[in-house]
Amino acid sequence: MLSCMFAIIRRELLIAFRRQADILNPLWFFIIVITLFPLSIGPEPNLLARIAAGIVWVAALLAALLSLERLFRDDFHDGTLEQMMLLPLPLPLVVIAKVISHWLLTGLPLILISPLLAVLLSLDFSTWLAVVLTLLVGTPTLSFIGAIGVALTVGLRKGGVLLSLLILPLYVPVLIFATAAIDAAGLGMPYSGQLAILGAMLAGAITFTPFAISAALRVSVT
Repeated sequence: MLSCMFAIIRRELLIAFRRQADILNPLWFFIIVITLFPLSIGPEPNLLARIAAGIVWVAALLAALLSLERLFRDDFHDGTLEQMMLLPLPLPLVVIAKVISHWLLTGLPLILISPLLAVLLSLDFSTWLAVVLTLLVGTPTLSFIGAIGVALTVGLRKGGVLLSLLILPLYVPVLIFATAAIDAAGLGMPYSGQLAILGAMLAGAITFTPFAISAALRVSVT
């Protein structure tokens, strides 16, 4: 089973690297949104540090939403998704492999460019570390939750708006606790409680959402 999952992840990464726009577009969107705030409200370090949590996580949420639609879309149109559903591998494990590959292409790059965020938003080391930790724990949750909406709308010709309406309310708890952790770090307070809640959300997402995604795919494909 693990070898099949690794093969699916490898396939997704190879396809993505052949179409590099799929990787670069969400990343550029994230960088542009982060850059616009210092340009629009001024380079005041205290003000930027105070609103950094909201800026980072709203940008990360929108970047994740921008890249979600292609998670199952291309495989649905060329028939690959139906072939994956016929594999001897259980469909929830296929879904986990797809979501992991999506996170490697969209969530991980956001973490890798986080030092740039520290410079643009005048973050100190403790606040930057909180940003990295919340992105590390929170962005996989965004991918798993978002995949449910993608699976429900994959058969629709114009499902982008519907996808946003379905997914954005479900992202609110992640947004609240992630920004609370960054704010606490900026004030010099402990934020392990917020990280623990984000970790519990990730554990719940990994455990339950693959079954919901699998059921939604079966409904959309059949």
